Amino acid sequence: MVNPIGEIVFSGSLLLALPIALAAGFLAFASPCVLPLVPGYLAYVSGITRPVAGGRERSRLLLGVLLFVLGFSLVFVAFSVVFATAGLLLQQYLDVITRVAGVIVILMGLVFIGQVSFLQRSLKPRFRVATGLGGAPLLGIVFGLGWAPCIGPTLIAVNTLSLTEGGVGRAALIGLVYCLGLGIPFLLVALGFRWVTRANAWLKEHIRAINIVGGILLIVIGLAMVTGFWQLFVSSLGAVIGGTVTPL
Repeated sequence: MVNPIGEIVFSGSLLLALPIALAAGFLAFASPCVLPLVPGYLAYVSGITRPVAGGRERSRLLLGVLLFVLGFSLVFVAFSVVFATAGLLLQQYLDVITRVAGVIVILMGLVFIGQVSFLQRSLKPRFRVATGLGGAPLLGIVFGLGWAPCIGPTLIAVNTLSLTEGGVGRAALIGLVYCLGLGIPFLLVALGFRWVTRANAWLKEHIRAINIVGGILLIVIGLAMVTGFWQLFVSSLGAVIGGTVTPL
C-alpha cells in the first residue's frame, strides 16, 4: 500500500515543483536586495554587532537566524496557501489561469534579469523592530512582507506552482521548500564555514550573471505554462510514476 505522504511528495507535479521552489529560494537569497544585506540581517537578529568569537555568541546567532527564517516562512507559506485556495475555487478555469500565470512568470523573469527594474522594489515599513532574539521572528515577518516585491520574481513563480497544485497541503509544502532555499544560506553563513564565506564572495562577484540565468529559467518555465507544455509534461510524468510504490 502506498503511503499518502509518499504519494503526495512523489506525484508528478511535485517532482517538478519542489526542486524549482528550492532553486527559486536560493535565487531569492542571491538577489541584489538580499545578498549584500546578509551581514546586517545577522547582526540585527542576534543583537551582536562585533565578530562572533565564542560558542555562546554563535548559539545566539544561530537561534536568531532560525527565528528570523521562521518569521518569513510563516508569510511565504501563507502566500502559497492563499494561491492554492484560489486555484481550488477557480478549478474550472485552471487551464486559462495557468497560461495567464505563465505570462506573469515570463514578466517576472524579465524583472529578475533587470529589464523592468521599477517592479523590483522593497516596501520598507515605517516602524522599527527591536534587535536581538525577541525581534528576530518579527523582523522575519517584516522581511517577508516588505521584501516580497523585491524578491517577487521567484516568489510569484513559486506561488504560481501552488496555484496549479490543486491542494492546500501541497501548496504549503512548496512554500516551505522555497523558504528552505532562502533560509538555509542564512544558516550556513551564521555557522561561519569558510567555504560559505568564499561562496558568498563569489555570488556577489557574479550576481549579475546569476540574475540573468535565474531570469532565463523563469522565462522558460513561463513559456512552458503558456504553451501548455508544463501541464502535458506533468501529466506524462504522473502517468509514469503513478504505479510506483515509494518506501515512505
